[in-house]
Formats: sequence, C-alpha cells, structure tokens
Amino acid sequence: MTRVNIAREDRLRAVDLAATVGISVQQVRNYVELGVLPPVRRTASGYRIFTTEHARALTVARRLAEGHGWSRTREIMAAVHGGDLPAALAALDGGHAELDRERAEIRRVLGAFETVLASSPPARPAPRRGVRIGAVATLVGVRTSQLRLWEERDLLRPGRTPGTNYRVYDEAELRAAQVIALLRRGTYPFEIIEAVLGELRSAGSAQRVRAELARREQELHVRSLRRLRGSAALHDYLRVRGEAD
Repeated sequence: MTRVNIAREDRLRAVDLAATVGISVQQVRNYVELGVLPPVRRTASGYRIFTTEHARALTVARRLAEGHGWSRTREIMAAVHGGDLPAALAALDGGHAELDRERAEIRRVLGAFETVLASSPPARPAPRRGVRIGAVATLVGVRTSQLRLWEERDLLRPGRTPGTNYRVYDEAELRAAQVIALLRRGTYPFEIIEAVLGELRSAGSAQRVRAELARREQELHVRSLRRLRGSAALHDYLRVRGEAD
C-alpha cells in the first residue's frame, strides 16, 4: 500500500463509506482485500484512508451485483482494479451470454410444448392396472427397446407389477411416452424433452405450463435490465478512470 498525501476534503472514514450502502466496516475492508475496491492508500503517518474513489467503486459494485451477482461482480471489479480490463469485459460478457442461453432454452421449451399441444393426440385412458410395455410401444409407434432407453434417461417412470415385476404404464406415463415420441420425431434433443416433461409433470395443465414459462421469461427481462444497468454503471466508472476508450 502506498503512502501519499491526500487532500483532507477528499478523505472518507471507513464507517462513513460503509454507511453509504448499509454495510459494515469489516465488509469494506473485505472488499479492499478482494479487489472490489481500489487499493487503500495511507497517510504519511500510516493511517488507512478512503476517498471518493472508493465510494464510487462501492456504488458501482452494488449496482453490478444487483444484476450479475456478487461472485461475478468480485471477478469484474478485481480485474478492473488489477489492470486487466479484457478479463473484466470477458466476465461481463459471460453474464449477458448466460441470460441469452436461458432465454433461448425457454423459447425452445415453449416451442416444443406448443408442438405437443398442436400435434399430439389425446392420451388414451389407461386401464386401472396400467398398460404393459408392448402395448405402449404399439400405441406410440416405437420399439420396446426405445421405451427402455427413455426409462434409463429417467424420461419415463413406469410402475412394476408385484411378483412378476413387469413394467406397467399409467395414463400419465402413457401420455409422457407419446410426448417423447412426438418430440424425438421433431429432432428435439433430450434436454428439451426432459424440460417439457418436467413442466407437464409439475404444472399438470397446458395453461399452467404456459403461465410458468411466461413468468420465467418475464423474470429474465427483469434480470437483463438489471445487468444492463450494472454494465452501464461500470462503463461510467471506467470512463471516470480514463479506461473507457
């Protein structure tokens, strides 16, 4: 830590700095150690002091954390204060890319779900004791080996008959087999099929699935705006530091 003379009017006490964002003095010290705040300078007599530069960095960090979370914020700010701007920008881009992947996955799941609704015939009521695997394969139009493979992937969860241990499929599992077969014919990957089945099993109805996916997409919009605000705050901070160009 360097020892320099700093104008008294630019100095801030750690307790005052902490109070600006409602954290403890120890947290302020931790942020310095982690690189979230710039290195602390000292007076000629060796006392640790903080300045408006630290207050500015702390405000930016809090804004970044609202959108990117503290783990990525620490990575970004530490890279900035360590003089590695490319690493900071790469971490920032990674956060935005994550949201893009989540949004794309929701759209793919919703598209697969709409394919199911538009193309899949109503599930036939299964007998009270369930349907054996051979009958399910015939109804769905696949081989029994394919049904077993889907079961190994935990996409299907048939029951078992006492004693004989034969697989039996109730109405819900028969419907699931139809959905899997339909989406596989549409070349959907297993990850998307698993997500569709998960939504159907948890929500139960088409309306609830649509509502849940719409809610998740709206949450992504909110998170995206928060990340955008955090990125804008970082850009302003870099501009003040003379690093925006």
